[in-house]
Amino acid sequence: MKIRWLGHACFLLETEKFKIITDPFNKEVGYPVINVTADVVTISHDHWDHNAAQLVGGSPMIIDQEGSFTYQEIQIKGIGSYHDDVQGKKRGTNIMYKISTEGMTLLHLGDLGHLLSDQQVREIGEIDILFLPVGGNYTIDAREAYKITELLKPRIIIPMHFKTPAISFDIDPVEAFTGYFEKVIKKPFLQIDELSPDYSTQVIVLDYPVN
Repeated sequence: MKIRWLGHACFLLETEKFKIITDPFNKEVGYPVINVTADVVTISHDHWDHNAAQLVGGSPMIIDQEGSFTYQEIQIKGIGSYHDDVQGKKRGTNIMYKISTEGMTLLHLGDLGHLLSDQQVREIGEIDILFLPVGGNYTIDAREAYKITELLKPRIIIPMHFKTPAISFDIDPVEAFTGYFEKVIKKPFLQIDELSPDYSTQVIVLDYPVN
């Protein structure tokens, strides 16, 4: 599997046969406009910086709700949550997506705005790769994100939704989160085909495209 960060909360996940896009954004976000085709698009919530499925080429299966879904050998589970810490009263609901394919399990938290409950942690179960927002203000902040990594214990942690020169959002830079870890790896993309049982937890910050 190859994982590329397209900016904000949008990732391109390429398996041997299929492509998945998470939370596509429109051009106002500031990152280069999405110009890819995909087989599946997941949308965590209906805000303009996460729901631009119309920009994704092809005729993808669009998933924007809770429940269990299947595309070929890809299993996707949408788990309900909130975009804030007052049960959606400020910003509405949010869907976390657990994606299982090629022997790995990934979890995209969308714009999660609160710490996970014990029930949510149980429903999520074991995961290999975690995509989590860390910038605060509109989502969980760095401290809360770190607490979630301790709860879920993923093998790979990929931060998202943080301040970069490309966007004007009032959110914190990634260093607020990565400062909790002794070692942080930076990569242009992540190519991973298998996770061995003794794979230790890694924090990986991916590069985003520039205009």
